[in-house]
Amino acid sequence: MRLAALTGGIATGKSYCLGRFAALGVPVIDADRLAREAVAAGTPGLAAVVARFGPEVLLPDGTLDRPALGRIVFADGAARADLEAIVHPDVYRRILEWAARLPPGTPLAIADIPLLFETGHQHEFDKVIVCACDPDEQLRRLMTRDRLTEADARARLAAQWPLGEKVARADHVIRTDGSHQETESQVNAVFRRLGSSA
Repeated sequence: MRLAALTGGIATGKSYCLGRFAALGVPVIDADRLAREAVAAGTPGLAAVVARFGPEVLLPDGTLDRPALGRIVFADGAARADLEAIVHPDVYRRILEWAARLPPGTPLAIADIPLLFETGHQHEFDKVIVCACDPDEQLRRLMTRDRLTEADARARLAAQWPLGEKVARADHVIRTDGSHQETESQVNAVFRRLGSSA
């Protein structure tokens, strides 16, 4: 089986592309979902987050206050590194366990991992697919999607590697600047290439 990682910058269309691969019958998994599960109520991950960041990152019902935690980690690189050290090992363990459970003979599986390069795990995957769009479009999408100010959106973008650097390291690039049809055509092309011996 070929295990590929799908990555890119925040708000570059990764979720859309992952959905298109799934529609083609490719088993997929989303690292963001795994990261949420790793710090769900009652987990050791959440206990570690509270021990590091304090009870102010909890909501009254005992679940994680993501906006409060986000304000801390996107303003402080050391705090962000501490959070990643809690969450990322669990996420990668879950991805590898998921891949190992796939049926024998599965030709391709894809994990959507936004911080693949930032965490240094790209070498654990057979191929890396990067979703990319124009930086101004990325900023616009992020502000619209997450209802962020421009300053907050730029802080989140600055927390990731520059998109151009990810594109330079990719095995395959899907540009998401155009229409959904154009993006889907590129997904189909990457699917065909990854399904071959290329």
